[in-house]
Amino acid sequence: MTCPLLLVFVSALASVAPAVSHQRNAFAPPSEPCLAPLQWEGRSVEYDHSTGRNTRALLSYDGQNQRIRLLQQNKRHAPCQKYFEFIYLFKSEVLFQIEQKTKQCSKIALTQAWDPFDIPMNSTYEDQYFIGGPGDMIEVQEWSDRKPARKNEAWVGVYTVKDCYPVQETYTKNSSVTTSTRFFDLQLGISDPEVFTPPSSCQSALPERMDYDC
Repeated sequence: MTCPLLLVFVSALASVAPAVSHQRNAFAPPSEPCLAPLQWEGRSVEYDHSTGRNTRALLSYDGQNQRIRLLQQNKRHAPCQKYFEFIYLFKSEVLFQIEQKTKQCSKIALTQAWDPFDIPMNSTYEDQYFIGGPGDMIEVQEWSDRKPARKNEAWVGVYTVKDCYPVQETYTKNSSVTTSTRFFDLQLGISDPEVFTPPSSCQSALPERMDYDC
């Protein structure tokens, strides 16, 4: 004769087992990285570890055409501080720097290679976790360019699991130059494609980069 209490206990285990198995599989290493959106807008904060400076900006990202537009935000209330708009046109290999008040413009050769906000397919999976607390959590994955022959990573990227939006990227060029960029308030698509068009003042642009100080 089977004990009724034993049947209840076995039934409870059967109902719990799939949930436990699902939780374990949820954090299994993925076979490859997710694909990040090609066009989005939002805000960013870049922290330069060597200078201690935070640069806050509105960001428009067009990975399809290899274009980035950064509009610095005035959050420091410095008495003598310039704020700029940057238009990176990687296919044309040119960078426009526009002073926001005077609209003075510099046109500079863009020598750095296009580096999209995505996870390269040869990246190394590092971790998966939740940002936030109970009832207010976002699941993210962490990837890096770490390889067995190199101890330290030169790049670490944190991206959301659901839609593969960037959350944070950290670059280490050498032991003294490291930048960390956080992304938030992201929206899919480009609301105004004209943000990538330099203003008319850039027709008589300066050939060198402008300083931040007045």
